[in-house]
Amino acid sequence: MQDLNDMLFFAEVVERGGFAAAGRALGVPKSRLSRRVSELEAQLGVRLLQRTTRRLSLTGVGEAYLRHCQAVRESAQAALDAVAQVQTEPRGSLRVTCPVTLAQTVLAELMPAFLQRYPQVRVELQVSNRVVNLVEEGVDVALRVRASLEESGSMVVKRLDVACQVLVASPELLIRQGTPATLEDLARMDSIAMSAPDGKAVWQLSGPHGAQQQVQHSPRYVADDLLTLKFAALAGTGICWLPDYMCHDEIRDRRLVRVLPDWAPTPGIVHAVFPSRRGLAPAVRHFLDFLGESMPGRSSVATRPQQGA
Repeated sequence: MQDLNDMLFFAEVVERGGFAAAGRALGVPKSRLSRRVSELEAQLGVRLLQRTTRRLSLTGVGEAYLRHCQAVRESAQAALDAVAQVQTEPRGSLRVTCPVTLAQTVLAELMPAFLQRYPQVRVELQVSNRVVNLVEEGVDVALRVRASLEESGSMVVKRLDVACQVLVASPELLIRQGTPATLEDLARMDSIAMSAPDGKAVWQLSGPHGAQQQVQHSPRYVADDLLTLKFAALAGTGICWLPDYMCHDEIRDRRLVRVLPDWAPTPGIVHAVFPSRRGLAPAVRHFLDFLGESMPGRSSVATRPQQGA
């Protein structure tokens, strides 16, 4: 079987531009490297390098072989990293950012369990709807909810869950104004929303068989905070859309009622973004694994049919 060390030696010689530089980096004599690469060529039966007194250059087959050598080296390093991660107990500081509503309704319940599982980890959680530059601000993981993952740029993405929105109203509001049977019925109801330029708000909705519909309304109450809107919905101020993970308890207890369940805005993808998979600190890796285990399905309760609904 081929000696994998020879593949490493060959890759280092090429990438560092010569035997001397590769020897200094590897701590291996130049003469030994030259001999090992020559033996590798003899074993393969092809010439990988063109040698002159001034420089080395790759042959055509050498270029192809180099790519495989680099892949083998990266796989070997990944294997070592995996073992090191298992052997190293997570410790140290972990900086996380999370949108306000997701932090209040999902992450707040999960973090104590994570900290109990890994007592050597210290977490600094920034609860904010501001878009954070992870590299510039020294953040390890950002949790986000987006309709698409295309805005993540060069960041690595780990999908965690899907957050649907549900149209809810208090029983008192439905007694007062009636339960809507169609989208057109919404226009006569009091509504609340996060924004309403010029007093108007628009809901972009998807329905049965891929139908698309816009609903324009004039909300009585506008607040750019979902928790504030939930309190207003509970009080009967108006009908509104809320993330399902935010109101499943209220729906279960019949303090809020789902209406027009066949229609909904585009679901949001709950995901974590982080700068790189390679070299992740154990605390970061275990936190991502913990979220992957704990978060899926937490937003599905509100979408299940309720008894007596």
